Amino acid sequence: QVHLVESGGGLVQAGGSLRLSCAASGQTFSSYAMGWFRQAPEKEREFVAAISRSGTGLYYADSVKGRFTISRDNARRTVYLQMNSLKPEDTAVYYCAARSLGVTRRPQYDYWGQGTQVTVSS
Repeated sequence: QVHLVESGGGLVQAGGSLRLSCAASGQTFSSYAMGWFRQAPEKEREFVAAISRSGTGLYYADSVKGRFTISRDNARRTVYLQMNSLKPEDTAVYYCAARSLGVTRRPQYDYWGQGTQVTVSS
């Protein structure tokens, strides 16, 4: 079993930046593709970004391309989401997820963290 804990969320003004972290424990971190999803009030959970096991495959939702960057450090068992040029519509709870198979934009991951709140004010 894999346990995921997100951190780094908070309150920022529009145009600001945040860096989210997701620390993994349990099984071998490098065996899992990792993804970030978010869910705003009254909206369905949506895909944000994903990264392959090796870190060479990167995938982003159209809404965050050019602004967000996903990365991973397998030695530290951590995946990151660097968020720049934040907009009020980025406000949501951000969830880290792990998948034993290849990356996917669908929320079909095996393990999920508890989420971290990101609030962008205007």
